[in-house]
Amino acid sequence: MRVQFPDDPNVADMKYWYLCPFDDPCAGDRVIAPLGRHNHTQEGVICQVLNTEEYNAPFPIYLIKSIRKLIKQEC
Repeated sequence: MRVQFPDDPNVADMKYWYLCPFDDPCAGDRVIAPLGRHNHTQEGVICQVLNTEEYNAPFPIYLIKSIRKLIKQEC
């Protein structure tokens, strides 16, 4: 999934890829995810969900971090 962190002015315009260990994430759901090289957790918003095989991933899987918590909104 692709996540944006609109509340952080340093990265508000950027989108990051994450793995999701939770069922049924939707665009618009909020997440708690590690961000940056120090992996401080921040709240972000899912802007894209992509279900694909590892070989088709948009970024190498071994470099993608996982979200820690999914905060569901209505899809």
